[in-house]
Amino acid sequence: MTATDLTTLFPLLVLSGGALLVLVIAAFRRNHLMTFLLTLLTLAASFATLPVAANLAPRQVTPLVAMDQYTLFFIGLLLAITFIVAILTYRYLEYQDEHKEEFYVVLMLAALGSGALVASTHFISLFLGLELLTVSLYIMIAYLRSSQPPLEAGVKYLILAAASSAFLLLGMALVYAELGTMEFAEIGARLSGGEFRMMYILTGTALVLTGAGFKLAVVPFHMWTPDVYEGAPAPVTAFVATASKGAMFGLLLRYFMATQAYNFSTVILAISVIAIASMLIGNFLALLQTNFKRLLAYSSISHLGYLLVAFVAGGEMAAQAVLYYLVIYSVTILGAFGIITLLTDASGEPTRINDYRGLFWDRPGIAVSLTAIMLSLAGIPLTAGFVGKFLVLTAGVGSAQWTLAVVLVISSAIGLYYYLRVVVAMFTPLEREEGIQVPLSMGGGVVLTALTILVIYFGVYPAPLVRLINNVIGSIV
Repeated sequence: MTATDLTTLFPLLVLSGGALLVLVIAAFRRNHLMTFLLTLLTLAASFATLPVAANLAPRQVTPLVAMDQYTLFFIGLLLAITFIVAILTYRYLEYQDEHKEEFYVVLMLAALGSGALVASTHFISLFLGLELLTVSLYIMIAYLRSSQPPLEAGVKYLILAAASSAFLLLGMALVYAELGTMEFAEIGARLSGGEFRMMYILTGTALVLTGAGFKLAVVPFHMWTPDVYEGAPAPVTAFVATASKGAMFGLLLRYFMATQAYNFSTVILAISVIAIASMLIGNFLALLQTNFKRLLAYSSISHLGYLLVAFVAGGEMAAQAVLYYLVIYSVTILGAFGIITLLTDASGEPTRINDYRGLFWDRPGIAVSLTAIMLSLAGIPLTAGFVGKFLVLTAGVGSAQWTLAVVLVISSAIGLYYYLRVVVAMFTPLEREEGIQVPLSMGGGVVLTALTILVIYFGVYPAPLVRLINNVIGSIV
C-alpha cells in the first residue's frame, strides 16, 4: 500500500483514530461533555478530509476497497448521519444512569463499519465491514442495560442478525466455490465470459440476497424491525433506519452492477416479488399501529420496497433514483426520530400516537417540523419525498416495470392515511391546562430546524442534489 493509498483512506483512518482516542481518554477520565465534543470533532475532521480523498479518486486500494466518488458520497452521507445522531444522543443520555462515554466509541465504530461496507469490492471486506457495523449495533441497541425493552430488542437483533450473516457467508462460499474468486469485478467477468453451473450461482446469489434482506428489513425478512425500532433508544433507531440500511443498499447496488447480476432474470423476478410484498405488507401493517415507533418501522419496510423498484430497473436512472431517495429518506427519518428524542425526558419516550395529540398547541415549532416530515414520507408535492418517489416511479416506468409502478402508486396512497393520522393528532386540541413541558436542547433544535429546511428545500429545488448524484454514479454505472 502506497502513501497515496493511505491519503485516499483518510476519511476512514481519521474516524478509526478518533474512536481509539475517545476510548483511551474515557479509560482515564470520564466526562460526557468532553467525549461528546471529541466525537463531533472527529466526525467533522473525517468529513473535512473527503475533498482530499476526492482529488485522488477513483483509486482501487488493494483488491478489497475502492475509493471512488460513489464511495466518498456515501461516506459523507454516513458521517453526516452519525454527526446528527451524536447530537441527539447527548441530551438523551443525560437522562440515563448508564456510563455514557463508551456509547460514542461504538457509534463511531458503527460509522466506520458502514463506510467500509460501501467501499467494499471484495467478499472479505464486505464481511468485515458488515460485522463491524452489526456488532456495534448489538451494543448500541442494548446499551441501556437497566431497561428491559432495549435488552429484549438487542437479543432479537442479535439472533436474527447472526442468522443473516450465516446466510450471507454460505452464499459467498457457493459463489467462490464455483467461480474461484471473491472480487466483484472478477465475478462479473467470469459470469459473462466463462462456463459455470447456474444452480451454484443462483443459490449463492439467493443466499446473499437473504442476508442482505435481513439487514434491509424487507419482506419476508422484516420480523425484527418493529420490535427493535420500539425497544431501542430513539437515537439508535435513527441510526439503524438510516446509516445501517443505507450502507447495505449502497453495497448491494455496487455488487449487482459489478457482477452483472442484472442479467439473471430469475434474480430480478425474486427482487420484484420482495418489492411488491414489502410495499403492500409494510403499508397495511402500518395502518394497524398505535405506537409511533412501530408505525415508522412498518413504514420503513414499505420505503425499502419503493427503493427496490428503482433497484430492479437498473441503469443510470435507477442509480440516480436510489441515491436521491436514500438521502431524502435519511433526512426525514432522522427528523422523525429526532423529534421523539427531543421530547424524551426522565419518564421515557413519547412512543404512542396519542402522546402527540395537541402537540401543535404546546410546541408549534416541533409540530410544524413533524408535519413536514410526515408529508414528505407520504410523498406530498413540495416536499423532498415527492421528488424521491417521482424519480423512483420514473425509473420503474422507464424500464417497463409496470406492475411495480402500479403497486408503488397504490401503496403510497395507502400510506397517506396513517401519516395523516399523526398530523391530525398533533392539531387536535386537548382539554387540559398543561401540555408537553420537556425543555428542548439548543443543539437538537438546530438539527431539527436544519432537517426540516432540507425536506422543503429539496422538494422545491432538488437540482443541486441531483447534479451531485449524477457526478457520483458515473463511477459505478
